Amino acid sequence: MHSMNTPVATVPLGTDGPRVGVQGLGCMGMSFAYGPTDADAARATLDRALELGITLYDTADMYADGENEKFIAPFIRANRDAVTLASKFSLSTDPEDPQKRVIRNDRPYLRSCIEGSLRRLGVETIDLYYMHRRDLRVPIEDTVGFMAELVQEGKVRHLGLSEVTGAELRAAHAVHPIAAVQSEWSVFSRDVERTAVPAARELGVAFVPYSPLGRGFLTGSFVNAEEDLTADDFRRTMPRFTGGNGAKNAELLAPLRQVAEAHGATPAQIALAWVHGQAALRGMTVVPIPGTRKPSRVEENAAATVIELTEAERALLEPLAGQVAGPRYADVGFTSAGRE
Repeated sequence: MHSMNTPVATVPLGTDGPRVGVQGLGCMGMSFAYGPTDADAARATLDRALELGITLYDTADMYADGENEKFIAPFIRANRDAVTLASKFSLSTDPEDPQKRVIRNDRPYLRSCIEGSLRRLGVETIDLYYMHRRDLRVPIEDTVGFMAELVQEGKVRHLGLSEVTGAELRAAHAVHPIAAVQSEWSVFSRDVERTAVPAARELGVAFVPYSPLGRGFLTGSFVNAEEDLTADDFRRTMPRFTGGNGAKNAELLAPLRQVAEAHGATPAQIALAWVHGQAALRGMTVVPIPGTRKPSRVEENAAATVIELTEAERALLEPLAGQVAGPRYADVGFTSAGRE
């Protein structure tokens, strides 16, 4: 495994955004989606991340119905000036059907969401506030206008969008500066490169890739979600990891392992290094937010920030995304790919 002793480098988040460590931490799995959590280990992970210079902490109001915000709140408050806190609004679970997601971008809903998040987090301001998903019934210019009111009121410092197309990002940015776009981007998921990534680069908006490790799949930690993961694991609903797709996609990991061996690194570190490498290749800020609940994993992930892949190694990984079986989510309307 590749390791490092110095804190990760820092980059500005968007043209006028805060400086953050070049890798952030996705906190969702500490309370939600990926099976049972050891709360003490998760808390130690937050602390270790900060020691390593990881300063962008990502949560959302929908993660475990607000419990994730409550879980990270003591850590955020204890380190308020050292961390950049990101949360999100617009997604909730249908009370009738917990598998179903409800998307709302209207002003009354936004108002209730921001008040709830500030209360659960115990802070006066959220540094980066994202629209989690796009509600097609509300023009994006209107939603960003509603969000901009929160900036004027001091409840939010910077605005972000998640799973938007390039055209949607341009329309939004014309209303109020957008600091970051958060969407899935990895060696296995590259649909954002069509319009969202070029638009972000052109506008000086940072890109924050979520699931840069393919929800753990790229690390080799599981092959078939139905057999390998606990009953409450969200990945059991995802087409890429179920049926015959998991086994097919696991075969695609061979080049990742090959490159890892050459670097004395883990496949996870190479998957992250590929995402980090996009920043220099495209001349833009890229801050992936791999999630983990273990201090040892956060160390492993941070070390990936200094691994540079050769052109030949990148060429080896280039065809993988085009060969992946299954869409990112069972409901394709849940991503920007459905609107490209």
